[in-house]
Amino acid sequence: MPAQGKHRRTKSVSLSRGIAAVTTGGAVLALPVLGATTASAAPAHSVVAEKAVAPVSVTAQVNSVTKAAPAKHSVVAGETLSKIAREYSVSGGWKKLHEGNRKAIGENPNLIHPGIKLTIGAKAAAPSDAKAGKAAKAAAPSAGRAATAERADRSERTAAAPVAQAAPAAAAPATYSNDLDGWIKESLAIMAERGIPGSYDGIHRNIIRESSGNPNAINNWDSNAVKGTPSKGLLQVIDPTFQAYHVPGTSTDSYDPVANITAACNYAADRYGSIDNVFGAY
Repeated sequence: MPAQGKHRRTKSVSLSRGIAAVTTGGAVLALPVLGATTASAAPAHSVVAEKAVAPVSVTAQVNSVTKAAPAKHSVVAGETLSKIAREYSVSGGWKKLHEGNRKAIGENPNLIHPGIKLTIGAKAAAPSDAKAGKAAKAAAPSAGRAATAERADRSERTAAAPVAQAAPAAAAPATYSNDLDGWIKESLAIMAERGIPGSYDGIHRNIIRESSGNPNAINNWDSNAVKGTPSKGLLQVIDPTFQAYHVPGTSTDSYDPVANITAACNYAADRYGSIDNVFGAY
C-alpha cells in the first residue's frame, strides 16, 4: 500500500485594487494600483535564435567536343588523292592526305593503286580544356544572442556533371556523276584549286570536237600516231604533253577523264591562255 501523504492545495494569490489619487494643480487623477498580498517572481524566459543556413549550389557546365575516329578508305580504280580528299572534306586537301599515308602510298602522290588502304582523319574540333565539376561554396552565417548563444557555419560543395555536346556535322563532300557532265564539273573544281582557267562551255566544246565525249578515244592515224605518241582520251592528249602538264592529285592514267581534262586545260592555259581560246587542233 502506498504511503499516505499530506497534500496541501496551493493558496490562490489574492489581488487587491486600490485607487491612488494624484493631484496636479488642483486636478485629481484616479489611477488604478495593482497590489498583491503575495508576490512571486516570473520565471525568466530566454530566447535563442537559431541560425538558418540556406545552402546554395552552383552548377558549372562543361562543353566537350568529341573527336571523330579516323576513317579507313580502300582505293578503287579511277580514284585520285584529290578526289578522295574532297569526298572526305580533308583539311589541307590531297597534300595532307598524302602526308598522313606516305608509308602506304610512297613519295609519289600520283601513284596510288587499287586496294591501298588509306587512313583518313576526320575533322577534329579544337580540344576543350574546361574543367569538369567546378565546385562552388556558399555559406550564410547568422548569430543569435540571448541568455545562451549559438554559432554555426555550414558550407556545401556541389559538383556538376559535364554535359557532352555532339560535334557539328561535317558538310557533305561534293559528288559528281560518272558521265561527261560530272567529269567536267569535277575537273573545274580541281582547276579552281590550282588556278587553272577554263569554263564548262570551253571544255565541253573542245571535248565534243576531239573525242565526241568518249574517254577511251585514241587517234592511230595522224602524225603523232606515226611518231608513236597517239592522241588519247577526251581531249586527245599525247603522252609527253600529259606527263608534262599532269595535275598532281589526279590519276596518272591519261585515259582517266578528270586527269585528261585537267592536264589538257593546264597545257592550253600555258599555250593559249585558256582552253576557252581553243577552237581547233591544238
